[in-house]
Amino acid sequence: MRWTLKPKPDSQKVKALATQLKVDELIAALLVQRGIETFEQARQFFRPSLDDLHNPYLMKDMDKAVSRIETAIANGENILVFGDYDVDGTTAVSLVSSYLKSYYPNVATYIPDRYDEGYGISYKGIDYADDNSITLIIALDCGIKSIDHIAYANERNIDFIICDHHRPGDILPNAIALLDPKRDDCSYPYDELCGCGVGFKLIQALGENRNQTIDDLLIYLDLVATAIAADIVPMTGENRILAKFGLDVINANPRPGIKALIKNVKKKVLTITDVVFIIAPRINAAGRIKHGNAAVSLLTEYDLEQAEQFASEIEQHNSDRKDLDKQITIEALDQIEINEGTDKFTTVVYNENWHKGVIGIVASRLIETYYRPTIVFTKSGDKLAASARSVKDFDIYNALEASSEHLEQFGGHMYAAGMTLKEENYQNFKNAFEKVVSETIHPDLLTPEIAIDAEINLTDIDDRLVRLLNQFEPFGPQNMTPTFMTKNLKDSGYAKTLGQNGEHLKLFVKQFNSNGFGAIGFGLGDKLEITKNHQPIAICYCIDENEFNGTVSLQLRFKDIKPD
Repeated sequence: MRWTLKPKPDSQKVKALATQLKVDELIAALLVQRGIETFEQARQFFRPSLDDLHNPYLMKDMDKAVSRIETAIANGENILVFGDYDVDGTTAVSLVSSYLKSYYPNVATYIPDRYDEGYGISYKGIDYADDNSITLIIALDCGIKSIDHIAYANERNIDFIICDHHRPGDILPNAIALLDPKRDDCSYPYDELCGCGVGFKLIQALGENRNQTIDDLLIYLDLVATAIAADIVPMTGENRILAKFGLDVINANPRPGIKALIKNVKKKVLTITDVVFIIAPRINAAGRIKHGNAAVSLLTEYDLEQAEQFASEIEQHNSDRKDLDKQITIEALDQIEINEGTDKFTTVVYNENWHKGVIGIVASRLIETYYRPTIVFTKSGDKLAASARSVKDFDIYNALEASSEHLEQFGGHMYAAGMTLKEENYQNFKNAFEKVVSETIHPDLLTPEIAIDAEINLTDIDDRLVRLLNQFEPFGPQNMTPTFMTKNLKDSGYAKTLGQNGEHLKLFVKQFNSNGFGAIGFGLGDKLEITKNHQPIAICYCIDENEFNGTVSLQLRFKDIKPD
């Protein structure tokens, strides 16, 4: 594990901001590290406001999209809302379809089957629209590279509005409107929205035509916050605003489907982390194990009893998903050990019997053992399909692009992607991908890194600091939970392991005879020996509030421990 202390920010900027905000320089330094250097930027950071959302019409083609939808409604056309089967896609479909249905009845939804149709816009979906006299499809979280599919739809007099956030290719599809802030020719001020976020901008624009304000659209933000959390987009700008107010909805008055999913959660207030680990996997499980339609049914259901029935079915899918990904991860690790060796720059594995719904999770699990860009393939019809996951700071999308002569299609982001290829091209692709990565990745990136915001002493930690750190939420990429390092610590002789197999490490640490803190390291039980000889230790950690028997105390949740 590499510990990397972030460079200290400009001291003049830190002092100036600390004075303006009347906070300690530690807090000011954490803000400057996040690009927050002025009083106004700090105000927007600490007090996200719906007034700071951008005008949706700044997005290229928004006027065309709204005009085409209004024409469809005026003419009584049938509209199909189409989206991917993951959390971002199913929340986006639920959002746009339920908004349109609130004032127009001729709206249907379509989620492609992960196994039969694969990712993105499908010919089967277009045929479904054709068979049902649908003349307008609104595609969410997909479509920006679907040139042939859109041409196929155009031949059948079916128009497309595409709402996507993936990187476009060199050629854009011939759709009526292409809403994608990552288009080179789009000057929208914020280009890190998720697919559901782009869908929200569309209903925001439609709402203006109905004299609706942002307050009328708040009820949809539980969906947007869930998508932002699940899709791991930067927690900056508009995403931060939408996530903050969406979390408020989740905690105060969520839709019945989300209420049913969190019914048995003991916590009073959910954070973005809870959304990532509790809500998102369950919504995802529908598309992984059964069909994404189940997620849309849950998220658009207004009867709580029916929603609870859907939620219990999804809970079962999630349980099945856990069993599957555990089993496949074991098989994949065996395959690496037997066939691949551990001296490669990449992990690429394949088994035709692996469940397509969990290969993305398995790719992430493999990175926990062999920290390198990873692709997991399985059989899908007459082709192979795969999910790719990357390591921090390495762009796997670019590596796929450089190996794309062997692929049928691919798409995704810097850290996650999907692809298909012909079985006979598997080995050639595998070799090409290994070559590209070996030539372009910095060796340091093959060792997991803990990025540390600041080195502090235990005496710096008090209730005021924690209160201010809590206001940094919601956390996410580019605004991660602050991680600190403290040296010259001693365990007070309380070190012990916890968990069924002793996998966690519990300490009570002191420094310079200061008041001590309880500290817990999840998955670090094997580091118990480091504490045994009473020598000084260093830990890197986040500060947690631990609630036990109604008492709240500060606790250090440490990520790693080393002899000092």
